Amino acid sequence: MTQIERSEYGRDELHKSELLPEPADQFRRWIDDAVAASVAEVNAMTLATSTPEGRPSARIVLFKDVSEKGVTFHTSYDSRKGRELASNPYAALVVFWPALERQIRVEGRVERITAEESDAYFKTRPLGSQLGAWASHQSEVIADRKTLEAQLEEIRAKFADREIPRPPNWGGFRLIPDAYEFWQGRASRLHDRFRYRRVEPGSWLLERLSP
Repeated sequence: MTQIERSEYGRDELHKSELLPEPADQFRRWIDDAVAASVAEVNAMTLATSTPEGRPSARIVLFKDVSEKGVTFHTSYDSRKGRELASNPYAALVVFWPALERQIRVEGRVERITAEESDAYFKTRPLGSQLGAWASHQSEVIADRKTLEAQLEEIRAKFADREIPRPPNWGGFRLIPDAYEFWQGRASRLHDRFRYRRVEPGSWLLERLSP
């Protein structure tokens, strides 16, 4: 196996006194820092779901909103993650920005956002993404690339010269957090880790964790 060089962290520090009382505000502050630093794919996150039996799966998706309500993302309800969330509505997500040596973890319950919210977001998507949501039966086996491209052309013709509605099996989910963790890489692997743990609605306990 090729030797993989270890990275030494030490770009920044994280102090409890610097953290905002509301974890969603802290999340947005770090998003702003990442945007200012020109981090690529700032809103990319690893989303982990699992079956009722506890068999996990994970993939990269894009979060679209962070608020006091939670973290919102969109997908096909019929996809593997959509099916797993329907049967086991708990998930975890991880955002990692190597350039800033920062990581955010969030855990909690997941629910669908309203149809009105999903419709409003769908209208903002590029045309190609709108067509793709109709053409792709996400996570299903297909014969080849040509099959997918043929499905796309059928959808393109179907909705030619008209507004494309949101597919009924596509929409948003919101992860409603019961815990956030903010991680800042430090030298000698003695990282700074702080966890916000929900103790009651609207109230968070902030704790430092051992690295």
